[in-house]
Amino acid sequence: MLQSILFLGVLATTGWFAWKGYSRVWQNIHLGKAGQHEGRYSERLRNMLLVAFGQQKMFKNALPAVLHLFIYVAFLITQIELIEIFVDGLSGSHRFFAPFLGGFYTFVISFIELLSVLAFVATIIFLARRNLLRVPRFRKPEMNGWPSRDANLILLGEIILIIGIFCMNGGDKVLQARGVEHYPTTGAFAVSSWLGPALFGNWSDGAVVAVERFGWWLHLATVFGFLCYLPYSKHLHIMLAFPNTWFARLTPQGEMPNMPEIQKEVRIMMGLDQADPNAAADLPEFGANDVFSLNRLNILQAYSCTECGRCTAACPANITGKKLSPRKIMMDVRDRAEEVGQNLASGKFTRENYDDGKSLFDRISPEELHACTTCNACVEACPVLINPLEIILQLRRYEILTLSAGPSDWLPMFNAIENNGAAWAMSDARDNWRNE
Repeated sequence: MLQSILFLGVLATTGWFAWKGYSRVWQNIHLGKAGQHEGRYSERLRNMLLVAFGQQKMFKNALPAVLHLFIYVAFLITQIELIEIFVDGLSGSHRFFAPFLGGFYTFVISFIELLSVLAFVATIIFLARRNLLRVPRFRKPEMNGWPSRDANLILLGEIILIIGIFCMNGGDKVLQARGVEHYPTTGAFAVSSWLGPALFGNWSDGAVVAVERFGWWLHLATVFGFLCYLPYSKHLHIMLAFPNTWFARLTPQGEMPNMPEIQKEVRIMMGLDQADPNAAADLPEFGANDVFSLNRLNILQAYSCTECGRCTAACPANITGKKLSPRKIMMDVRDRAEEVGQNLASGKFTRENYDDGKSLFDRISPEELHACTTCNACVEACPVLINPLEIILQLRRYEILTLSAGPSDWLPMFNAIENNGAAWAMSDARDNWRNE
């Protein structure tokens, strides 16, 4: 009875903190403009199943992909045991499903234990890659401080979770062998059947019960802590990768979205359309300068970013020593959304009159934007279909078309296009060649 009351209290507290975290992320994503993502549902479902669920793009780099697969599959299958922990916590029972499933229950728990061992090995290797081998894509400037600590905290949390599983199962097997009440026989588990007696076989019944209960609560507390921590971590991609791959652009990667206002002006300039004398004289605002003028998908992608650095490692500008890092672009958008969301939540501003004197240009420099070659290498490299290039294009369009700024060696070309309809400054009309 006491365990059930305590479990309900912990569950309610976790639910409250989780609701606050996830609702904050939801509100921040909705700072952006609504987009159109209708139709082609079979392609979207295929993307979600292959890329988000099936980890398809991870396997372009075999070793990390296999190690990540160990952790990913262990995470998924362990949820079966977590369901039983929930049932036991609410009902006060122990190994609730064991009598109903019999030998299949023994197989499932054994499979979870084997996956946990593989996940433990993968976690140790990932910690070594980040902290000992110092893989270059994990050592970029944007990864200093919290991003690096965040990755290590999650990996350490994985180890704690595995410790909880084997303390719980190992203690359970010792108590089952001794015939202690409330610990019915469940068959031999693959790992804990020998690990439990090896570690706890000489302990008293009371001490082993304490270890088993410690493992049970450690498993539960780690999962609940992870659930509350996710909205503040890059590991939110575990959930957001699914909607992100569903809403991802389905157009060819080299196709850039056009701006209707610019298309209309070009058609008028080329004599294909007539100017509307009743059109408003005010120029529209082109591109984006802050999260409000980005698409909601752009902000969703920023929160879905795994910070793996594959985009930056593939970026030819970054490889040649330029300042651009596509990963940093996504992290900057997410951090700006967090900043704006906090200001709105504090009541300092409303969405209608928001002006804190800052924008994305305070985080992303023109040097970074101008270094992009629009080659789509970052888009191709991302394992969850994030598109940093779309954000870079929006910011560049704002800088050039709205602010009339840009690199000095670009401006003559833009002026020539505007005045002559060609990239080169020519005194003759562009179509004079037809009259000769």
